[in-house]
Parts: sequence; C-alpha cells; structure tokens
Amino acid sequence: MKIAIIGAGAAGYFAALSAKNSFPECDVQVFEKTGKVLSKVKISGGGRCNVTHASYENRTLAKHYPRGENYLKKAFEVFNAKSTIEWFSKRGVEMKTYPDGCIFPLSNDSQTIIDCFENEARKFGIQIHLNAAIIGISKIENSFEIVTRDDSFVFDKVIVTTGGQPKRSGLEWLEKIGHSIVDPVPSLYTFNMPENPIRELMGNVVEKTSVKIEGTKLIGKGPLLITHWGMSGPAILQLSAWGARILATKEYRFAILVNWLDDKKEDELRKELDDIILNHGLKMVGNLNPFPITNRLWHFLLQKSDILSEIRWKDLGKRNLNKLLNTFLNDRYEVSGKTTFKEEFVTAGGILLSEVEFKTMESKIVPGLFFAGEILDIDGITGGFNFQSAWTTGFIAGKNVCSVT
Repeated sequence: MKIAIIGAGAAGYFAALSAKNSFPECDVQVFEKTGKVLSKVKISGGGRCNVTHASYENRTLAKHYPRGENYLKKAFEVFNAKSTIEWFSKRGVEMKTYPDGCIFPLSNDSQTIIDCFENEARKFGIQIHLNAAIIGISKIENSFEIVTRDDSFVFDKVIVTTGGQPKRSGLEWLEKIGHSIVDPVPSLYTFNMPENPIRELMGNVVEKTSVKIEGTKLIGKGPLLITHWGMSGPAILQLSAWGARILATKEYRFAILVNWLDDKKEDELRKELDDIILNHGLKMVGNLNPFPITNRLWHFLLQKSDILSEIRWKDLGKRNLNKLLNTFLNDRYEVSGKTTFKEEFVTAGGILLSEVEFKTMESKIVPGLFFAGEILDIDGITGGFNFQSAWTTGFIAGKNVCSVT
C-alpha cells in the first residue's frame, strides 16, 4: 500500500514514522513544498523546541486548547504527553522538565529533535520529496492522484499535514473535495501599544500577573513581559489564543486590564497597604516598593496614579490609596495591533473537526483521506501544547492509515 503525506512538519514526520512503525510493508512518501523540513520545529522555543508540557492527566491537558478540547480528550487516551516522552526516550532523546511545566530536549537544541526524526525516516526508507508543492488532489475510485508542478503520483491513502494556513485560499483545495473550512485567524501573538510610555520599560518582567480583555470574560495568567512595542509573555499569548476569534472581529483594537499582583483582590491589597502605612508610615513611597516588581515599574505606576515619589506613606490619604489600588489591580491599556511571536505563527481555524473521525483521524467526507496537526481547527496556548496535538494526531493517523478500509 502506498501512503502520501503532504507536509514535512512535526505532524507529517510523526505520521510517517507512525505509519512505518505500524505497517513496515507500506510505501510512505512525504511531500514538502519548501526546500526544508521541520522548519517550525527548528525555531520553536527559541531554537530549543518545546516538545510537550508536563500535564499528565488527559482532561487537564485538553483544557489548554482554545479550539479542539473535546476532540482531544479521547485522542490523548491513545497518545499523550507521557507517550511523547517515552517515544523520544526509546530513540535516545531524553527530556528535561522546567518549573513552568515546559518540556525541552536535554540538549536544549531543537536540532536534536530534527536529527531524531531524520534518522528514523532514513532507517525506515521513507522518501522525502522537497520543493514539491501539491497543486491538485483528486479521488479516482479507491485511490488518490496527487499532482505537483513537475509530476503526478497515485497513492492508496493520503495524510494531510500542511500546518496552519494564514489565509483561507491555502485551504481551498480541500474545500474543492468536499471539506468545510473554519476561516483561519492568527493566534499566539503579542500586543502592540503604539506611543504608550510603558514601552520605555522594555525588558521588565512581572512573573505573576492576571490580564483581562475589557468587556469580556477572557483572562490570561502568568508572566508578562514589557517590550519596545507593547506587551508579551505567557499571560498575553494566552489571551491572544483564547481571544483569537473575538480579537480578529475587533481588528486588534481593544483594551486590557492588568492586575500586576496576579489575582489579588482589593480588600487583601488594601489591608497590605494599611499595614505598610502603620509600620512604615514615615518612609517615602518611592523608596519602599512592597511588591514583586522592579523599582522602575513601581515608579512608573506611581506616576500613572499621580502619586509623588517623595510623599510619605502616612500622608497618602484615602484618594491616593484608592488610585494606587486601582492602578495595581485594574491597570488599563489600549491595544492597537499585534506582532507575531518569535516567528512561531499559529492559526486558529482549518478543517472542521466534526468532519474528522478522531479515533483514526480519517475524513468522514472522503474515505482514505486523513488529517493531522494544525491543518485541523485545533490550536493550543504556548508551552508545548501545539506540538503535543501534532504528535498525537500524527500518531493516530499513521497508526490507522493502512488498517482503515
């Protein structure tokens, strides 16, 4: 049996290797439109490759996907984060788990993952066609004809792993053979704040914040990084993922409310400030920063609250105290535009999930056609989740591609 895999990225390689492991007699060929394979793996995690996340309960793992959670719950019963670690370990690639749950290869180098995949592909005799963009695919009885610019091929089964597409036009060829497409929109991006003076504090990181999109229930939690264009960091990236569709409708113009003290409540903070006034009332506000933020950010937020650094804590008064409370718990910023996060472009949208049988990853519309990876309307937040869904769906597709009739 001949199997074509369209796309030599994370899901494509994993599907190819899964197919060959499950059905060694199958002829597996991978088609890649560019001259490079695994390009996203190469740049992921700053060149380190965030392989997966230390979330070992399947339902909990699935909750990290703004789109695809319910479908992935069952898929993770077949292949999950623990499975990923074991898969690489069997092939000599050990992992290291960091305090935030992110899992990277022990080498801290994405090339380790690429080498592992390429070595396995060579061992199994998987043929990789580079610079082989697919310009047409059609079903001919029980086979598929795949057409590139230079040639045409006939295969028994096809697994599509072309990744997320920034425009709907990149998915029209699948629409032509009967599939419904969920319009793609960007996910995992940072927020632009042109002309906002907070940009002067670029490089400042606050480890625990809670960020809300004004007028919605969307919240991102975790580290926040101030950049020369606005704000980034896990809290912001989470928001961009959970809010991908609603923020697209707003044309990326909206307001956020930052709680610089994680999810601390007003009464709790008021008591802390009252204690400071009681015990350190004679100290100047600018000289006593009681919070886990840099002194530069402390002075910036004081200025934003119209509080002089030279004023003593005991002389703050109720009005200034309320302003300080509001600034720390509900600090408002206007967002105007977005910036792609470190070239790690992720899209929400793709193949409508209800048209795919997740037990096998086979199309319910076109028998013999399978899907894996970001071509599906699945995307996760930052932290290794997008690769995990690629490994999982790729594994299932490869495992079933020759057994499904």
